[in-house]
Order: sequence, then structure tokens, then C-alpha cells
Amino acid sequence: MSMKVLKVEGNARRGVFETPHGTVQTPAFMNVATAGAIKGAVSALDLSELKCQVQLCNTYHMHLRPGDKVVKSLGGLHKFTRWQGPILTDSGGFQVFSLSKLRKIKEEGVYFSSHIDGRKLFIGPEESMQIQSNLASTIAMAFDECVENPAPYDYVKASSQRTIRWLHRCKQEMDRLNSLEGTINPRQMLFGINQGGTYEDIRIENMKEISQLDLDGFAIGGLAVGETEQEMYRIIEAVEPYMPKDKPRYLMGVGTPVNILEAVYRGVDLFDCVMPTRNARHGHIFTWQGRRNLFNQKYELDESPLDEECGCPTCRNFTRAYIRHLFKSQEMLAMRLCVMHNLYFYNTLMERIRESLDNGTFTAFYKKFTDILDRRI
Repeated sequence: MSMKVLKVEGNARRGVFETPHGTVQTPAFMNVATAGAIKGAVSALDLSELKCQVQLCNTYHMHLRPGDKVVKSLGGLHKFTRWQGPILTDSGGFQVFSLSKLRKIKEEGVYFSSHIDGRKLFIGPEESMQIQSNLASTIAMAFDECVENPAPYDYVKASSQRTIRWLHRCKQEMDRLNSLEGTINPRQMLFGINQGGTYEDIRIENMKEISQLDLDGFAIGGLAVGETEQEMYRIIEAVEPYMPKDKPRYLMGVGTPVNILEAVYRGVDLFDCVMPTRNARHGHIFTWQGRRNLFNQKYELDESPLDEECGCPTCRNFTRAYIRHLFKSQEMLAMRLCVMHNLYFYNTLMERIRESLDNGTFTAFYKKFTDILDRRI
């Protein structure tokens, strides 16, 4: 299983990534199904209609509810959710740090309290791999500490070193789990995560070390947590030269359509973010002309689709006026229709980025749409 780079324009890469559950055309956006479903009443069956290639599920949430052992007994995430393409599970690290009020980080792992019922829990590198092996995702993420921003240099350096030690333990445990008789997906892949806050030297040193390991891909983690967009782009530019050319590069938790364009321009292949679904549930729509807020009075009698250039199921059938009415009436259908639209938009954005890279016109595409897509209309 490997990444094949088909074309390069500047630092932007057009590639094909082979996995045990199918081929991913890159650059690609992974659609976030936190607890095994896209928030907003969108199922795996809808995703194929929305040009989705990869579904992302959340290790921490699935571990707490329904329990990874329950998912294993039901045949793993693919059988459980009915999504047949690649599934990536994050390690649970980010949620432990963002959701848990009480947490203690030790060399062995993290002690924390469940945000649901307060019970005491522990996740270390081995536990994270065991949970993800039970979930039987296509790609497992290494267990890491996501440091808040800003954080003191010495703390970030020590944390980055610990994340590297944890990565070695993840790799060892993943190899062991993949060799066991009862493992649902014995070809589970492992991605390492680059950490180091906004300190370029720590980031580069971390990337140099983790790239020595024979992993299936590498992620840039710990961004989009409060730093400016310019700082984020600076870190990507600093780290990218040290990322293996023949492995996928994944920018975790990013971002707006313009963030994605900027990161592809700088050499990133994979993305995930709750933004398209979260915004949609509040009536905020992404279009090829810019962003729309459906609560705006001007849409009350507007019989146009959400985006006249869009071919999604929502735009083919419903009007702005109708969907605005659904939001005003607090109908669940409003969320579903808008979530479907925003995911289709993001997946089509990636498709158009890939087409422009195929045609050698990405730079022109990038220049045109970085000016348009964040505009409020």
C-alpha cells in the first residue's frame, strides 16, 4: 500500500493513495462522522452521493460510546456504519486534551475523566492502538499530545519528544495487533503525527525523527488550535521539506476552503474538519461565490438553489426560501439538506483542485478562488 505522486505543480501534489479499503485520489477531504454518523442526520449511504472518498470516525467518542469492544463484536466500523470505503480513526489524543477537564499526562499515557459521566479512564499508546484495532479502521492515527497554543518552548519540546517515544510504542503495538488471529483488519495502516506547537525548530526536529519510521503516512497535528492562519502556513512551509515525498501528508482539523487551497499550494494531500457540517447546521453555506447565511431576510422569497453552480441533491431539488423556512421552524431537515450541500461543496472543491493539477492550471485556480471563497455574500 503506498502513495503515488502523479503530478506536481510548485509544491502542490496530485496523487493516488492505495489502502486496504480502496484507492483515494488526492488531494482529498475526509468527511467527519464523529460517532459513526455525520452530524445532521447524514448516513454513510448519503456520503457516496456526496463524492466522499474517506470517512473519519473519532476513537475517543467510539471508545466511550458504544465501546470499541461492542463495535468489534459487531464486525468493525465498516460493517457497523455501512461505509465501505476507507475509514480513518484519530487517536483520541485531541479529545482527551480538549474535552476532559481533569487529565494527568504521564510517560505511560494520559489519565482523565470521561466528559460523559466522569468515570476515571486511561489511554496510552498501546490502548489507543487496541481501541483502533477493535474499530478496524483503514488508517489508525498514532497517540499524541496536542499542546495548547501558546505554550512555553521547554514544555513543547519535552512534549514533542514524548510524542515520538509514544509513536515507537504505537508502531510496536500495531505490528503486534495486526499479527493476531482475531484482528478484523490485519492490514490496518498507521500514520505518525508531527507536533511542536508554533516552534519551527521543534517541528523540524520532530519531523526528521518520525520520518525515520516506516509508517504509511504523516500528519501535521496541533494546528488550528488558536494560532493565526499565517502562523499555520509558516509551520507547513517549515515542515514540508522534511516530509517523505512518497507518503501522504495530512493536515489535521483544517479548515476553511481557503485554508485547504493554501495548504494544497504548500504540499498537503489530506484534510479533515467539522467546519462544513457545523456551519451547515447553523445555516452557513459554502458556495462558489462565497459564504451565505440563510437566516438573512433577503432569502425569504428567494427561489434559487443554495448555489446555482452546485449539483448536490439539495440544490437540485430545494430553494433558499424553503430551507430558510425550515431553519426558522426548527425542522431537522434544514440541517440535513445544508450538511449534504456543504459536504458536496468541499468534496467538489477537492475534485476541482485535482482536475486543475491534472491540467497544470492549479496556480491559476488557487489565485482565483483564494479571493472568492471566504467572501461573505
